[in-house]
Amino acid sequence: MDDQNVEVTKHILVPKHEKINQEETEALLEKYNISLMQLPKIFVSDPAIEHLEVEINDVIKIMRNSPTMGKSNYYRVVING
Repeated sequence: MDDQNVEVTKHILVPKHEKINQEETEALLEKYNISLMQLPKIFVSDPAIEHLEVEINDVIKIMRNSPTMGKSNYYRVVING
């Protein structure tokens, strides 16, 4: 199997990733009283966000299924790499 043709985002274990807009980013940072660089990081080259049009410092919302909460959201800031 050729790894170049694998669509990572279609895999059952890969949660949905989406880029949030500037207003949502500002609200998130204000809500938790944090700076952008205090968020966990995700590389711009990460296969899970290849399909998104992202730039450095964009924030990615990751929607995961949780056995205890049903669904939960995680946020990552895009960094070079």
